[in-house]
Amino acid sequence: MGYEGQDFSDIAAGVSPAFIDTLYAKFRASPDSVEPVWRNLFEGLEGGASGPSWSNPAWPLSTTDDLTAALDPTQMEPAPKPSKAGKPAPAGPAAAPPSQDEVVRAAADAIRAQILVRTYRVRGHLAANLDPLGLVKREMPLELRTEYHGFTDADLDRRVYLGGTMGFEWATVRELVDTLRANYCGNVGLEYMHIADLEERRFLQERMEGKDKAIDFTPEGKKAILNKVIEAEQWERFLGRKYVGTKRFGLDGGEAMIPALESVIKYGGQAGINEIVFGMAHRGRLNVLANVMGKPLRVIFHEFAGGSANPDEIGGSGDVKYHLGTSSDREFDGHKVHMSLVANPSHLEAVDPVVLGKARAIQTIANDLENHCRSLPVLIHGDAAFAGQGIVWECFGFSGIRGYNTGGCVHFVINNQIGFTTSPQFARSSPYSSDVAKGVQAPIFHVNGDDPEAVTFATKMAIEFRQKFHRDIVIDMWCYRRFGHNEGDEPGFTQPLMYRAIKDHPPVSEVYSRRLVSQGVVDQAWIDENVRQYVTRLEGEFEAGASYKPNKVDWFGGRWTGLGAPADPEGSRRTPETGLEPKLFDALGRTLTTVPDHIAIHKTLARVLDAKRQMFGTGEGFDWATGEALAFGSLLAEGYGVRLSGQDSGRGTFSQRHAVWVDQNDEHKYVPLSTVEHGRFEVLDSPLSEYGVLGFEYGYALADPKTLVLWEAQFGDFANGAQIMIDQFIASGEAKWLRANGLVMLLPHGYEGQGPEHSSARPERYLQLCAQDNMQVANVTTPANYFHLLRRQMHRTFRKPLVLMTPKSLLRHKLAVSRRDDFLGDTHFMRILSDPNGAADADTTRLVLCSGKVAYDLIEARDAAGDTGTQIVRVEQLYPFPVDALAKRVARMPNLGDVVWAQEEPKNNGYWTFVEPFVEEALTRANAAVKRPRYAGRASAASPATGLMKRHQTEQGALIADALGHNVREEIRRTRSGEVATTTQKAGGATA
Repeated sequence: MGYEGQDFSDIAAGVSPAFIDTLYAKFRASPDSVEPVWRNLFEGLEGGASGPSWSNPAWPLSTTDDLTAALDPTQMEPAPKPSKAGKPAPAGPAAAPPSQDEVVRAAADAIRAQILVRTYRVRGHLAANLDPLGLVKREMPLELRTEYHGFTDADLDRRVYLGGTMGFEWATVRELVDTLRANYCGNVGLEYMHIADLEERRFLQERMEGKDKAIDFTPEGKKAILNKVIEAEQWERFLGRKYVGTKRFGLDGGEAMIPALESVIKYGGQAGINEIVFGMAHRGRLNVLANVMGKPLRVIFHEFAGGSANPDEIGGSGDVKYHLGTSSDREFDGHKVHMSLVANPSHLEAVDPVVLGKARAIQTIANDLENHCRSLPVLIHGDAAFAGQGIVWECFGFSGIRGYNTGGCVHFVINNQIGFTTSPQFARSSPYSSDVAKGVQAPIFHVNGDDPEAVTFATKMAIEFRQKFHRDIVIDMWCYRRFGHNEGDEPGFTQPLMYRAIKDHPPVSEVYSRRLVSQGVVDQAWIDENVRQYVTRLEGEFEAGASYKPNKVDWFGGRWTGLGAPADPEGSRRTPETGLEPKLFDALGRTLTTVPDHIAIHKTLARVLDAKRQMFGTGEGFDWATGEALAFGSLLAEGYGVRLSGQDSGRGTFSQRHAVWVDQNDEHKYVPLSTVEHGRFEVLDSPLSEYGVLGFEYGYALADPKTLVLWEAQFGDFANGAQIMIDQFIASGEAKWLRANGLVMLLPHGYEGQGPEHSSARPERYLQLCAQDNMQVANVTTPANYFHLLRRQMHRTFRKPLVLMTPKSLLRHKLAVSRRDDFLGDTHFMRILSDPNGAADADTTRLVLCSGKVAYDLIEARDAAGDTGTQIVRVEQLYPFPVDALAKRVARMPNLGDVVWAQEEPKNNGYWTFVEPFVEEALTRANAAVKRPRYAGRASAASPATGLMKRHQTEQGALIADALGHNVREEIRRTRSGEVATTTQKAGGATA
């Protein structure tokens, strides 16, 4: 029932008087025969050095029935008054030692007290004073009342044995309850008993429990807190006066957050943190930028006036001021902390995984992955979004997972008690907006936002807990939103009672000022002077903002030094040579095919490795997975990092990658590429999340441009679940916020009769997002071109997101292979690939353009039909579209009479509507007789693919026949059955 060091309250419930009697008899016979927790109790009751004299105990119970009632935690009746038999012995030095019955009865009393303590630990937060407006009625729950535990009013001054609990050896019931209510039912309510780890619970108890645990700051500390509250409030008032009716999503009502965030920096610095990554949505963001991050006020005022912090020559579309981020350094007590606030879109919690990924990258760069003690992610949430957005849970899910944990995130909830116009009872099904955090056993501090000291205390505790246990922690600050969702909104339409109360409620600065004046810490003159000084500063910065001229913004500093904006989309400098030296190529071959003695691999993997050895031995037949591994390994050898994550990425969705070898006897793992020197290789099987994991990897790539960061969808259509990250960050982040990113998305794509869900990666969606050289979209068909594309991603002097349609059947297709020479020397990525065995240029009458797997179907059908007038050219990079390269290729075909764009996807999907104008431009540049391409492919459809194999085959045959201008289905059948010899050769050799 117990163990060394266990809190007695953990085992007190449910014991019977007979059990106590038996234990005490054993104790009297041999103290060591009972467990320590019970031995300590009996020793204390028998008159230990700190206990009272047994000459004057006050027994509450006298019969077995009374004891049974007292031990029942659900007993609702008051405990009976002591009988004569239970009266204490007369006072005096010669008092007899306690009898066994007396000790048993005292033990019952102690157990009831322990149950009372435990109940407050579990439920005390329900009686805490949290709502500044007093609209939420939080009466004392029945189970927190003394009578529920068998103590009557007459028992309140009776002493009970506690054995050190709450810092008491002995205490009266009244003293115990008063202390419990002060600790757990004041302006801070702590939820932590859902935590399984005993050490974590005790850490919190030691800082919350006891008569000496009142929240108290030094006079100087109180002045500093009040001053930040004043600044926060005056900032909002100043903006309200200067920009009447302008949206600012002010913090009005939640000003206590500002000194609380300052305490995160101050106490974090003292605890060894030197970098903090913040993420937050709109509410209070400008206040945080000004009064926490230290963004120059004149810059903010300049932005309010319609200016931009970004000069014209830098480019970018810009964004509204309450989406923007910044970075700065703050110093407290000699500890310098670098801070960054990540820019965010209007999707309220979308920035959360980005912050976590960025923090993880910073920790990796700093070799801080063991303790995660030098950098900290801090996420600031709204109550409705915290409860309502699933991405919040996805991010909590990362907190304990290898490769994704950040050593604990501090979550700060600005609990407005409303979501836009929705009251809490209609916005969630749980009592608190923070209840989702219980799923990862995070402690939760509920705190009254009208008490800035309590809020600051909670953040100090959060830092201490995080630094010691490296776990997430939540601060739920109950406050209010003085105005509507924005300053032009009228909240009285939907919450008239709340806003009537808000109108009459004094601001936080006034509430706290009164308190400090009554304590003699400050006087009104001090308050007025601090207000005057800050407002004077605001006026000066406001005037400076009118004439502010932004300097050139350098968004390529720090780890981005040496990188910059790209050259022209069609410039030659965008495609560096990425071939390898033979020595490195051969060394990587040995790494990828050598099985160490300490691992027993699967028999199928052994066959795969035999095939790889043959590739390296003959220099022929290199498949997709080997080309990828060579790209990864060569980048590692050059000092770059490689991080690949996704669902089942270690083995590969299609059993193609085998980046991780699992011992068949004990399941220990071996990662061949992790043995390559210089770089760091991570391949991670991610949680079953797309939105969260893709955001995490985007954030990682945001902080580390020297690591090739790849996210792989299990099937390409799975990226649908991450569309917010794609739209708001990947496609537009650079234009909005001047933040480059080199993230690679690997999306399996191809029409192979697998139905509508797993055929299409929806390339049309990405192409629709392409403009202003914002990212790259590709569909590569040879292992060598994939190899060069990945290496190009790191060897260029700039970073752009890459969206790559990766193959399924081509992973093992006999034609989708490369030769050794394709990886070596002065080779590079080819934006288009010429037909290796098509018609000669002068004889070409039909040019079929396509992208992806369909090229091999077209080549096979063309060769089977003996067609000698058709060339099939693969467009490997869809955006930026290689107009120049295609024009040069077309110019070599003087007799061209038909140009076709062929695709497997329906006409309203895929590439057609995007590429048509680019192909026309290429034809014009080439002075071709043909001015426009025609379309060959499936008809427009609501579903991306049929789910019926026969229909799929019919549609596929029809589009190929249409593209080639003749019926080739019979020839294909005969070729595949071996009836007709084919002249088809390897389709990956010739390039252009």
